[in-house]
Amino acid sequence: MDVHKTVASQFHAALSMMEQTVRTCPDDLWDVPGQVNPFWRVAYHALFYVDLYLQPSEEELTPWEEAREGYHFLGPLPVPPHTPQPTADQPYNREEILAYIDHLRSHVDRTVPTIDLAAPSGFHWLPFDKMELQIYNIRHLQQHVGDLSTVLLTQAGLEINWVGKGPEPTSG
Repeated sequence: MDVHKTVASQFHAALSMMEQTVRTCPDDLWDVPGQVNPFWRVAYHALFYVDLYLQPSEEELTPWEEAREGYHFLGPLPVPPHTPQPTADQPYNREEILAYIDHLRSHVDRTVPTIDLAAPSGFHWLPFDKMELQIYNIRHLQQHVGDLSTVLLTQAGLEINWVGKGPEPTSG
């Protein structure tokens, strides 16, 4: 069994489901005025953490070129002094979020095969190894895919399809 291939496949499956939610979301649900965590921000949050936890550590984070400071937080900052959620007054549009998904697909393909799954997570707040970090990361992404899918179903009557595994890697 190739664990790295399995992990990459599940990242790709979850990213495909996130892509479906982003493509399916009606314009009127994308950025609801006054909503604290609009659709686009939840999608960005989930993708940001995929990106972060594929890095060796927080200190070694190479952010996506379109990243905006603080936009990944969905509530008060988790570290003292726990200041309120940063304002996100320049929403990401659908094309930007889809570009981030494409960026992460490449990031998964480059990074996952090289991860030492027995090494520490690299994040002091996650006291487990890199293998568990990858499962944690996929679970986090999929939870937000579920959140967004529920919004689509309950507010627009739209469903997305389940993706069981990612595509087979291409050689060459």
